[in-house]
Amino acid sequence: MTTEAGIVRPPAGAQAVRRALDVLHCFHDNGPDLSASDLARRLGLSTSTAHRLARTLFGAGFLEQDARTARYRLGPAMTELGRLSYHQRGLHLAAPELSDLAERTGATAELALRSGPHAVVVAGGPVTPKVGLRRPLHSTAVGKVLLAWPRADDGGPHAPPPHTLTDRTVAEPSAPAAELARVREAGYALDEGEPGLGVRTVAVPVLERAGHTRFALAVRAAPELLTDARLDWFLAQAWSCARALEVLLLAPGERRAPGVQAG
Repeated sequence: MTTEAGIVRPPAGAQAVRRALDVLHCFHDNGPDLSASDLARRLGLSTSTAHRLARTLFGAGFLEQDARTARYRLGPAMTELGRLSYHQRGLHLAAPELSDLAERTGATAELALRSGPHAVVVAGGPVTPKVGLRRPLHSTAVGKVLLAWPRADDGGPHAPPPHTLTDRTVAEPSAPAAELARVREAGYALDEGEPGLGVRTVAVPVLERAGHTRFALAVRAAPELLTDARLDWFLAQAWSCARALEVLLLAPGERRAPGVQAG
């Protein structure tokens, strides 16, 4: 909507939708249940407004409420949509490959994709209160891989992050172009300390046919396991898995060799 002064304003109701989405984003850190006052503090809203938003999302099944504490967590509608997205992307097919890679290497294997200024783990890897699903995009191995071969709809390797959603949203600086060039030339990214101290991570791209990164495949292990001397072996295992996933995660019709017609 454009006013007479030429100022572009969101359509009616867009602010309420944006605020409701921001409430859901508050649960990204895989932390404890949140009260209405917790949500209000994180979003800079009044407690009454946060309460109304939470109750609306509760009524639609996007949040559920602990009857004893009155605190909120993600609800069954989010679980349903998450499972549907998981299968629509073919990620259920990736799980056995990741398990096999983890068993062969003795490391943790996980698959991540880009979501704004973060890399989000969508398959493999642990999910505990201390290990969430999000990684900083510009300062981790998986993030640098996703930036080094950006998809057309990602906005490029140095696209600015979206607006700050909560007081915990971190606006990461752009990764240096020279670092991304090195990652592209090497074909992988290496990181010390992702997602915590005492962990070493190597990540490689899972490419689309157009040459963009669809996912980043990461192998994480203790430094005494993922040593410099064994890095090439770990990379060979990761690349082998990534090439298999590039085919496995294609839609069935796309897996057929070009030019082959049905008899």
